[in-house]
Amino acid sequence: MRVLILEDEFLIAMDVEQLCRDSGAVNVMIARTLSEIDREQAVENFDAAILDVMLGGSSTLPFAEELHKSGVPFIFASGYGDVDEIFTAFPGVVVIGKPYSGTELIEALAVASGRLTTSGGV
Repeated sequence: MRVLILEDEFLIAMDVEQLCRDSGAVNVMIARTLSEIDREQAVENFDAAILDVMLGGSSTLPFAEELHKSGVPFIFASGYGDVDEIFTAFPGVVVIGKPYSGTELIEALAVASGRLTTSGGV
């Protein structure tokens, strides 16, 4: 599984990357801003994504809409307070609030991507 992580807090991003790798992800890419990624290639090159709602003051919701339209599964892992906006825009997409457990994050990603295994890996 190839996972894109959009997270602007370096230590959290590194922890999430390691969680994904430990759970079987083959390729994991971290981006701290949307400008660090080619949005078109991201849609084509990743099987799933973990998105923080706000990256350095910029919303990731427009990018989430691109992923949604392209059929790329994703979850939100964020400390963003207005989750009603997310639930309205993306019904059925899991929103995990910070702080979260690694198990909670990986299970949500596995369910979103349809890759839940008995060992909880992705």
